[in-house]
Amino acid sequence: MSLGTVVTEFREDGIAVITISRPEKLNALNSEVLKDLDEALDAVQERVDAGTLRGLMLKGAGEKAFVAGADIGELSGLEVASGERLSARGQALFQRIEDLAVPSVSVVDGFALGGGAELAMACHMRIAGEKATFGLPEVSLGLIPGYGGTQRLAALVGQARAIEYIASGAFIDAATAERIGLVNRVAEDPEGEALKLLGKIGKQAPVAVRSAIRAIRGGAGGVGAAGAAAGGTAASDAGAAGDSGAVTRDSIADGYALEAALFGQLCGTDDFKEGTTAFLEKRKPGFTGK
Repeated sequence: MSLGTVVTEFREDGIAVITISRPEKLNALNSEVLKDLDEALDAVQERVDAGTLRGLMLKGAGEKAFVAGADIGELSGLEVASGERLSARGQALFQRIEDLAVPSVSVVDGFALGGGAELAMACHMRIAGEKATFGLPEVSLGLIPGYGGTQRLAALVGQARAIEYIASGAFIDAATAERIGLVNRVAEDPEGEALKLLGKIGKQAPVAVRSAIRAIRGGAGGVGAAGAAAGGTAASDAGAAGDSGAVTRDSIADGYALEAALFGQLCGTDDFKEGTTAFLEKRKPGFTGK
């Protein structure tokens, strides 16, 4: 499935692969890419809802970049109202990725700058190649990250490091990204590693995986996590991190409550019965996602 700047492959193993494809522009984000990505996510969501998708991998075309930021030519013409609209549009689009009920992994091998770093962080997990370089250098343009980067970076690496990297515009190499928790791991073959990871998760009980993602995001997890996990919205519920990015006693208590509710719900599923029976019978389970 090709939409011009975004190519989507639905693999037989239940994994969707979305590729941002503007290699001549280092896959920089512009209005066309955002539109195409939104349409690609529509197709992904349809398969998630149908129960036929187990995971999503997001990558960039070419060898130089995942996504090397936004199209500065488009940004240069922004004014107050149009700038706010663009930011809100990007936030809503990237939130769709974080809100997916299946695990998502971004594969970063090359530059992930500005909106590219924000896109990578919207995925549940990140695998980096050895030459990966992250950065949120918007301050050099007189801006700040506008697609959720201020919130997600703080949630991943802590407030102090987020302020350091965003306020200085400093780049983050692959080894540092792994050390500070920005990426899950650095791999010689990041795409293969991502597929291996999604394949491993895909062997588990689908309904339990979905619930695990909801519980983690609804407790100390992602942007707008508590609201999304409990059926609310990111706008009405700022999530466990809150506006400060700090996990509070109340947010931990909310996370425990959500975890207990989901744990109880899972005890009534076919997958729970199959998983426990298979364990006791010393055989591999045959999960159905129900």
